Amino acid sequence: MTPAQLSEALRAALVHAVDDGTFALDAAAIPATVHLERPRQREHGDWATNVAMQLAKKAGTNPRAFAEELARRLGDTPGVASVDVAGPGFLNIRLDAAAAGELARSIVEQGVDYGHGDALAGVRLNLEFVSANPTGPLHIGGVRWAAVGDSLARVLEAAGADVTREYYFNDHGAQIDRFARSLVARALGQAAPEDGYGGSYITDIAEQVVADALAAGEPDPRSLPLDEATEAFRARGVDLMFAEIKQSLHDFGVDFDVYFHEDTLHESGAVERAVERLRQGGHVFEQDGAVWLRTTDFGDDKDRVVIKSDGEGAYISGDIAYYLDKRERGFDRVVIMLGADHHGYIGRMMAVCAAFGDTPHVNLEILIGQLVNLVKDGEPVRMSKRAGTVLTIEDLVDAVGVDAARYSLARSSADSSIDLDLDLLASAKNENPVYYVQYAHARTVNVGRNAADAGVRKEDGFDASLLDHESESVLLGRLAELPRVINQAAELREPHRVARYLEELAGSYHKWYDQRRVTPWGDEEVTDVHRTRLWLNDATRQVLANGLGLLGVSAPERM
Repeated sequence: MTPAQLSEALRAALVHAVDDGTFALDAAAIPATVHLERPRQREHGDWATNVAMQLAKKAGTNPRAFAEELARRLGDTPGVASVDVAGPGFLNIRLDAAAAGELARSIVEQGVDYGHGDALAGVRLNLEFVSANPTGPLHIGGVRWAAVGDSLARVLEAAGADVTREYYFNDHGAQIDRFARSLVARALGQAAPEDGYGGSYITDIAEQVVADALAAGEPDPRSLPLDEATEAFRARGVDLMFAEIKQSLHDFGVDFDVYFHEDTLHESGAVERAVERLRQGGHVFEQDGAVWLRTTDFGDDKDRVVIKSDGEGAYISGDIAYYLDKRERGFDRVVIMLGADHHGYIGRMMAVCAAFGDTPHVNLEILIGQLVNLVKDGEPVRMSKRAGTVLTIEDLVDAVGVDAARYSLARSSADSSIDLDLDLLASAKNENPVYYVQYAHARTVNVGRNAADAGVRKEDGFDASLLDHESESVLLGRLAELPRVINQAAELREPHRVARYLEELAGSYHKWYDQRRVTPWGDEEVTDVHRTRLWLNDATRQVLANGLGLLGVSAPERM
């Protein structure tokens, strides 16, 4: 019996009790899904629910009496061994071994689909993440968003959402101007501008711009008048830098469905159309020659200039047009992932969302990520060999590899700062979380190989009642939690929950492995005990692979 089946049995018992008049409860109050959780103390049973405490008051009775009636009805359900009422009205449910063990076969049969659900079915969601300016290599903060964002996209898709991964390509504004001037200065052998960019990558790109121009039979951009030279280095330099960022992300296992160029908002008239839409809603006013958006009507701390007195769009103008563009492309929800220095951005953008008639924190969500610090030999790693001032995606991948980098960045809540110990992440130790989980998967594969050599075949038999050892009950309980973990991770936008779950699952598997054998000893005859345990082993392998896949991390067969 799966948790979903048990939840449905509970709901059916509630419906019957309402239909026969036992519970004076409006049927509409019965939840579509009765929430189950694993008891903290294993001896309390396999599953617990507080549904009686949620509904008793509405039914005009006390929670314990409600729970006792529900327990009586549920106790007749096939596969339920016992139902106990605890405390003020908790239900503790224990399944019989056969019912619990059936999950192993169900998982193997479902394969890669196990754990997936439809909680977000029909939701079109635009997830924007990374969106680093093309003025240098992707720095470590952007790398964190790459790992977390791509993992979140996978989790949301597993929960049924239609997700579009989007990268906002900032090719407009002062930072691009500084980048272009830095390239020109480096190409001419001059010192970088005071507000410019350093690092050896500037030399690499400047040299490539010159080489590409000469190879194409074009004039040497260094010989052009300064304005023309700056434009030449800007156009080609931005393309080269962004191509490098895209390649770095691809090598990191992250690709985007849409690369949206900021320039198009200004060139297409999207900014003007968005301002006009807000004007028609009565949210725009003019003052001191500038056009303002009255965001204080929607909770912002001050009104915002949208079009400056010189006719140029203020920074927020592009954000306004971009949000409207996403909604007009048919996205129900817009989720934007931003760095730690963007907290002040939330209030104004939620005001923009409301001004367009949308619901803040529903149609628009903004997630803020915190800093990443790298540590090696017990000391902070502060400088990049190539970028000079910031640590890059290449620095991290070179030190620990893609799998360890992605896993370690995705396993902690994005709103907390983290320190990554490069020595630990590169080690083959159980203290290294990615190694611990990947090793568990490799061990399941090795068990399967040994079983095949010993003549143990799943196809020859399965008796769920034979999975009656405590370690098997614990492992089955862990396996049953994946659908709930995925739904919760999707709902809360917290993919790190998947990583923490995998570590718990790996621990339960390793303990089971130490206590139960899949292959027979010596000349011992192969029986359904071995075959059934192989089903459980392979179910664990599938769940570990599914979970690692949600994090974009490989599931190795040998380590």
